[in-house]
Amino acid sequence: MARASVRVVAMMLTVLAGAVACRAGNGASAAVPVPLANEVKATAPGKETAVVAGGCFWGIQAVFQHVKGVVSATSGYSGGTVKNPDYGAVSSGETGHAESVQIVYDPSQVTYGELLRVFFSVALDPTEVNRQGPDEGTQYRSMIFYGNDEQKHIAEAYIAQLNQARVFSKAIATQVVPLKAFYPAEGYHQNYATVHPNDPYIVYNDAPKVANLRKEFPDLYSGK
Repeated sequence: MARASVRVVAMMLTVLAGAVACRAGNGASAAVPVPLANEVKATAPGKETAVVAGGCFWGIQAVFQHVKGVVSATSGYSGGTVKNPDYGAVSSGETGHAESVQIVYDPSQVTYGELLRVFFSVALDPTEVNRQGPDEGTQYRSMIFYGNDEQKHIAEAYIAQLNQARVFSKAIATQVVPLKAFYPAEGYHQNYATVHPNDPYIVYNDAPKVANLRKEFPDLYSGK
C-alpha cells in the first residue's frame, strides 16, 4: 500500500537520523492530572461520540480501541472543507482535513474528560504543531472536535488546566473546534495496528502508545 510504504520510509529516515520514535507523553514534565471540569458519569448505559485528531490515525485508533467503555473507534477525516475526501487528497494537505478518530463510548463506563486525559497522556504530544513523530503536515495537527457546549467547556478548561500547571514543557497546541463532519477513512486504514502489528511503523510509533496506556491507566485499559 502506498501509505504503508511512505510511512515505513519516514520511520526509517527518523531512526537513521538518530531520533527517538514517537512515544506517548513526549514533552510532558509531570503526570497528566484528572480534569477538574468533567461530565458526571451516566447512571445507565448509552452511547456518546467524541472526535479527536493527533498525528497518524492508526495510533489514535489503536489507543482508544483499548479503553474500557469505548464501543468503537473509527479512523477518518475531519476539519476540512472537502466532502467525502480520500486519503490521497487529505495527504496533499489541500483539503483542510486532519486524520481523525471518531470514538463512540458508553458514558456510564468512561467520561469525556477521562477520554481527553488518555488523549493528552498517551496518544500524542499535544505541544507539536502540524506534526507527530515522523509525520509532518497540517493533516497531522492536533485537534479536539466538540459536538456540544459541554464537550467544548470540558476540553477548553482541561487545556487551560494543563497549561497553568505546566504539565508540558511547552504550551499545548491542540485546537478545540466544532465538529462539522466526520468522514470514515478507507477500509484498509481501519484497525491497521491490529491487522499489521509487525509493520515497522506500528512497532516503533504506535505499539508503545498502547503499552503506555496499559501502564498509566490499568483501570481503563481493556485487552480486547
